[in-house]
Amino acid sequence: MRFLLDEAEKIVCAALFLGMTAIGFANVVVRYGTNYSLAATEELLTNGFLLLTVFGAAIAARRGEHLAVTLVHDLLPRPLQKPLFVLSAALSVALLALSAWFAWATLTNQIDSGIRSYALGLPAWYYQAAVPFGFALILIRHLQHALDVLRGLDGAAPDVPHV
Repeated sequence: MRFLLDEAEKIVCAALFLGMTAIGFANVVVRYGTNYSLAATEELLTNGFLLLTVFGAAIAARRGEHLAVTLVHDLLPRPLQKPLFVLSAALSVALLALSAWFAWATLTNQIDSGIRSYALGLPAWYYQAAVPFGFALILIRHLQHALDVLRGLDGAAPDVPHV
């Protein structure tokens, strides 16, 4: 069970990527074999890319490989680097919490309005359902990485965290 909790986003990304590859391949085979395209594949792949991006960002957040501008951090003296890291982590957590909240609001709006997807006619919220949870997972993974850095568990000295 611990493995599933630690590697959840990797499992989701692997399953999504495998499914998206199969769908894309099927579309190519049908298009070249019949000169027709499977219109629904565009909808599925577009929404798959959205989910792949969100859950991939959770992987990057856990590893501390998210996009960061370290110019200010690197120019500061060592005693000021740790407070800047804490401020950066707090602002990132706030942004991720807001993103999760707005994604949840979008999801509830889609459910309430009954909007449907353009190709398959499925309820649009089917595609949106995992996004707020993905942002929440990014937030959790970002906090895990920040705590590891502050404790010195990532191999860096605890007083010189990576922003």
